[in-house]
Amino acid sequence: MWDEPKPRWTYIFIATSIAFYILQMISNIEIYLAYIPAYTIQHPWTPLTAIFLHINLDHLLFNMLALLIFGSILEKRIGNQPFFALFIISGIIGNLGYLITVSNPMIPVIGASGAIYGVMGTLAVLEPFRLVYLYGLMPLPMAGAAILWALGDIRGLFTPSNIAHGAHLAGMLVGLLYGLQLKNRSKTNPTW
Repeated sequence: MWDEPKPRWTYIFIATSIAFYILQMISNIEIYLAYIPAYTIQHPWTPLTAIFLHINLDHLLFNMLALLIFGSILEKRIGNQPFFALFIISGIIGNLGYLITVSNPMIPVIGASGAIYGVMGTLAVLEPFRLVYLYGLMPLPMAGAAILWALGDIRGLFTPSNIAHGAHLAGMLVGLLYGLQLKNRSKTNPTW
């Protein structure tokens, strides 16, 4: 009988984000690890490292709760290594999405939102009718929730805020494309 993989990277990413947050509280590590679009060439590691930094405790808790919920479901579904790759690539591409949508390239971005949106995008393709609770209150199918989140971010691109809407959208696009690839692969290889 086939055993479903246990979430591993979901918990590792959560633990890493918490550890980085503690480091942020006791040092100025974010100066070296936050992604500042104007310094993309000079600091090429920051589109990756910024994924694990968070602006405050609320930001950290909200992102980690979303990662726990959606990440554990998706990692069980697609496996540990594909989940790892999706999370990292969605986060990096998300940050590059911020690069092309931010009005001031000196404004840094931090957080796992682009990576988490990638996870949600893939889950929306693979399990579109899975019931999720939007903001813990309103039940919606996963595909409907993803559409609402994406529409909110599209609108947010034209409304000044401290939210990296471009990172969310770029991360979700990576997730949607990966979900479609997996879905097509499962049609051609039914044992997947």
